[in-house]
Amino acid sequence: METAIKIFNKVSNVLGIEWAPLNTPRTRRLQTLGAMGVIYFMLFGEAVSIYLFLTLAYSSLWWVAIVYGIWMLRDIDICSRGGRKSEWVRNWRWWRYYCDYFPIKLVKTVELDSDRNYMFAIFPHGVLSFGAFGAFCTNATGFQKLFPGMSSHFITLGGHFLVPFFRDFGLALGICSSSEESLLHLLDQKKYKGNCVAMTVGGAAEALDAHPKAYKVILKRRKGFIRVAMKSGSPIVPVFSFGENDLYRPLSNPENSLLRRFQEKVRKITGISPMFPLGRGVFQYSYGVVPMRSPVTTVVGAPMEVKKNLEPTPEEIDAVHAEFTTRLVALFESEKKKYLKYHKDAQLIIT
Repeated sequence: METAIKIFNKVSNVLGIEWAPLNTPRTRRLQTLGAMGVIYFMLFGEAVSIYLFLTLAYSSLWWVAIVYGIWMLRDIDICSRGGRKSEWVRNWRWWRYYCDYFPIKLVKTVELDSDRNYMFAIFPHGVLSFGAFGAFCTNATGFQKLFPGMSSHFITLGGHFLVPFFRDFGLALGICSSSEESLLHLLDQKKYKGNCVAMTVGGAAEALDAHPKAYKVILKRRKGFIRVAMKSGSPIVPVFSFGENDLYRPLSNPENSLLRRFQEKVRKITGISPMFPLGRGVFQYSYGVVPMRSPVTTVVGAPMEVKKNLEPTPEEIDAVHAEFTTRLVALFESEKKKYLKYHKDAQLIIT
């Protein structure tokens, strides 16, 4: 037995593995499991859902798959018509463990009018938008208390809602499609009041630059959200997740490198950036896909009023875009010292 332990320790030292203490408190273990569950859901949820559906289709319960498939086809546009949010799902204890793991915190800087709809423009995307997910897809960070009478809807690619079972879970969390039709529906003041449409503007492309202590965001060529806000007359709210890029040790992928070219090609084909993040495991701190314990604070800035314009010109869009960019930079500079230990070295690079 002692020989086996010595061999185990030698192998661990060679591989550089730092094991978690055996006496780790139960609460911290549950927090780790909560974070692990979310990352595995994000990475493998769609593949598992497709496998389960096909398994059901080729079993004695094939008729259940057919009934579900027919219902899904009839329900396919729900992601562009306000979704189907479940407060019961958003209140699961799982989300509290997940948010406490980092921890993830939601901070407001001003009050918002619950009689109006808002577009939350979130930066940065990070590897998988952990801060935005915790803040706007669950109730674990206190969104309802911070913004009473308001409802948050996270926005993602419409293709995710074509996956059986996976789509229903996403809808229950309040997630909706990123199509213009979906955004205008959610922001329609005649239909809703107090809707907060939360979207990571940089998207999957921004994930490729999610390096620790660096905040490189894609904004210069992202103007679609400005056009939607102008068409709906909804204020745009800059939102910044401080610490979002500090959760992994990504591989080096400078511009024009072989890895970067591969990532860009896959992203253009699938809409998803292939990442190879180096995090930690469940029982050790050296290797794995579980994000590291590092605080993420999602700060909601002051809303920027936007005049309603059903047919904005490129020049008018550019003017609003320039003002929003200025406000985003101001939010970053005024808040970074509160939430980043390395705030003196932190810079916001807009591309």
